[in-house]
Parts: sequence; C-alpha cells; structure tokens
Amino acid sequence: MSRHATTGEVLALIRSGEAVTRADIGRVTGLSRPAVSLRVGELLERGLVVERTDAPSTGGRPPVRLEFNAAGGVVLVAALGASRTRVAVCDLAGNELAGRRFHIDVEQGPDVVLPLLMDTWEELLGDRPRSAVRGVGMGVPATVEFAEGRTESARVMASWTGVVIPPLIRQRFDVPVLVDNDVNVLAVGEHRGAYREETGDLLFVKISTRIGAGIVAAGSILRGALGAAGEIGHIPVRDGGGVLCRCGNIDCVDSVASGTALLRELRAAGKDVKTIDDVTALVRAGDAETMAMVREAGRRIGEVLAGAVNILNPSVVVLGGDVAEAFGPLVSSIREVVYRRSTALATRRLRIEPSRLGAAAGISGCAVMVLDHVLSARAVDDSL
Repeated sequence: MSRHATTGEVLALIRSGEAVTRADIGRVTGLSRPAVSLRVGELLERGLVVERTDAPSTGGRPPVRLEFNAAGGVVLVAALGASRTRVAVCDLAGNELAGRRFHIDVEQGPDVVLPLLMDTWEELLGDRPRSAVRGVGMGVPATVEFAEGRTESARVMASWTGVVIPPLIRQRFDVPVLVDNDVNVLAVGEHRGAYREETGDLLFVKISTRIGAGIVAAGSILRGALGAAGEIGHIPVRDGGGVLCRCGNIDCVDSVASGTALLRELRAAGKDVKTIDDVTALVRAGDAETMAMVREAGRRIGEVLAGAVNILNPSVVVLGGDVAEAFGPLVSSIREVVYRRSTALATRRLRIEPSRLGAAAGISGCAVMVLDHVLSARAVDDSL
C-alpha cells in the first residue's frame, strides 16, 4: 500500500482484521509512526475505532489492539414490499438493534409512506441522538435509477414513478441516503449473509406479488446502465394466453405466473381465494386444479430462468418470496425446466435453492448497501 494511505484506508485495514495494532498499520502501509498515530486518532475521535488492551502479552506491556466500533453509530433501513414493510435500526456491523414489521399499502404514495417510515425510525432510535445516524438504506418494489435514487417503472408503486427519494429523507435525516430495487437488496443481503464464502455469482429470484431478480456477479450487485438489470418479470413466455401486463406488453411472466396471476386464475376458476395463504391451504388439501396451476406457473418461471442461467451462468439460483416459500410443486417445476432447457455447462454445478435468510435478507441487504457506502475509504476521508 502507498506510504500515503488515508484514514479511510486505515479503517478498512482495521475492519478487515489485516491490521489490528499501530505497528501492523505501519508495516502494511509504510506510514511513519506519527502518521499512523494521526490517522488512528481521527478514527478514535469519530468513534469508528476503539482501543483494547486485553490482547495476550508475550512479555512486557500488552499491545494496544485496535477494533472497529460497531456501536459507533447506526444506520436506518427499510425494505418496502407490495403489502409488507420491514423497518429497522442497525449498528455499523449491520446487526439489527430494533425493528418493526407492518402492513402498509405503498400505493398511498410517498407523501404518506415516507413520513410513516421516518416516524418509525424516530421511535426505534429511542434515546439515541439523531447525530448517531450515519446513513439510510431503502429497498423499494420498483426499478431505481441508483445514482439519483429515482424510482422508475414501479411494479406495484405506480404513484411513486419518477420520485427522487433521497432529498425527501434528508429533510429530516441529513445523511447519505441510498435507494435500490427491492430484489437487488434481497440479493445483496442473501449473498453477503449466506453465500459470500461459497460463491461470487448468484441470481436471486423473488416470486411474490410480482416477479423480479437481483444479480450478484463477481461479488457485486449488477444494476445495469440505468438500474433495470434483473427485470425478468417482463420477459414474455410462450402460450401465455394473451394476458396484458402492467408494463404494456403481452404475456410477461410476471403477468401469468406471479402470486397476483395465480390468485386471478384461481378466482376465474371459481376458487374462493383472497391471499396466497388461501392458495397454500388448497395445495395442502391436495386440490388437483390448484396444484396444476401452481406447477404451470413454475414451468413458465423456469422457462424464463433457463435463459437467464444461460446468459449469466450463476453458481446458485436462490428462490425467495411468499410464493416460492409456500409451494414445493412450483419450485420443483422451476428446477425441472431450468435443468432441461439450460446448457449442460451452465447447469453442471448449478444449485437451485430456497432463500436461507427469508424476509430478513431485505433488512440485511439495505444495511450492507448503506454501510459499504458510508464506511468506504473515500466516504470516511470526505467526512473528516
């Protein structure tokens, strides 16, 4: 490392465990002892690092060990869904300190939903001062132009289309605000929390009210040029029956195989179903017509995923969301079609698995997203 290693770069060394004493920092960076003391002093002053003297001694005074201070601040996170939202306060290691889950109709729009989120964060902060907040991370069920935090082509949030969210949050919490697609944050949370040591290439597919995907390639989320990567819900399928999708096209997999589509088809067949739980009850009861519709939805999703597997060659496809978690026959159909229609090389080591983290992946992914930003070397240096 350069002899001019910055304070932010020193923090990265401490967080990774590569350098845990002043002597380690000097050895790794080549910085002089006074320069090391200056940088460590800045980190101590900002509460990002603490000193420990409980390290084992080999004789004489035990070395002072430097440790990243996860309690040195908090981040505010929210994972918005079509019907359910999770809000939390996390420490600087991404651990949830306080959280709340509730049902909210996001179609009420940002003028209603954002104040509710901010009021909830205020309550969850408790006695912690607002100055402890280092950043905000949000996942929303819409395509997001990440650099600006602008929602576009909202899947279930039509009233949010074109809204730039960060300035609205910064009116109350004047900190960096990052907003991304809900499935992207699920993919990040799932990868970082459950698969980081296993693979850098993961495709997370959320099958719920709507269908979407998040792509982790070489360990990083792939957003595309304008944030539209992973919108597999709008890939058309064969023999869809001419169903008009909310995007304006015909027979998108989202419009014929999502939870919304299943409910629509079952109601048309005379089934008394109001929620996915009602569909689950029919599946458990062995209702043949419901089972057939669920398997057909899986076949259609598998058809689209086979193309994605051929293009992206992930190590693992993770299936999450209410529908994927509820229906074994749907998952079985997806697996069958993907392995049959993808290339032999792409599926040689491919695993198709249910989510390991479940709904918790959303909060985890939002926390990772904002922490990777506010604790980056550049952000730390800019804040000094």
